[in-house]
Amino acid sequence: VQLQASGGGLVQAGGSLRLSCAAPGRTFSTMGWFRQAPGKEREFVSAINWSGGLTYYAESVKGRFTISREIGKNTVYLQMNSLDPEDTAVYYCAAGSYYSKISPSRGMYYWGEGTQVTVSS
Repeated sequence: VQLQASGGGLVQAGGSLRLSCAAPGRTFSTMGWFRQAPGKEREFVSAINWSGGLTYYAESVKGRFTISREIGKNTVYLQMNSLDPEDTAVYYCAAGSYYSKISPSRGMYYWGEGTQVTVSS
């Protein structure tokens, strides 16, 4: 399964970007986003339960990022507002069978190629 992520780019602080990730021909129970900044470990950003639409967010992005899904297109979106230079990272789409609060990546079995998000100050 190839997850197709897009939407990254360069934006000034305070700006917005929307990331998209499509899973052609396949539906997963959970899809989400992770990110990895230079010199840092990959971290969880957000996830969504496909059937019920329950959403989960890292504390650092709550109130600024919104995850959503388009069921007919098997696509998940990440709307990122009020971006900060600290949000600069490569963002990865992931898909799997469940969300684990303790270890969010545990239930993710498929990963897309990252998309770069750069926020300038």
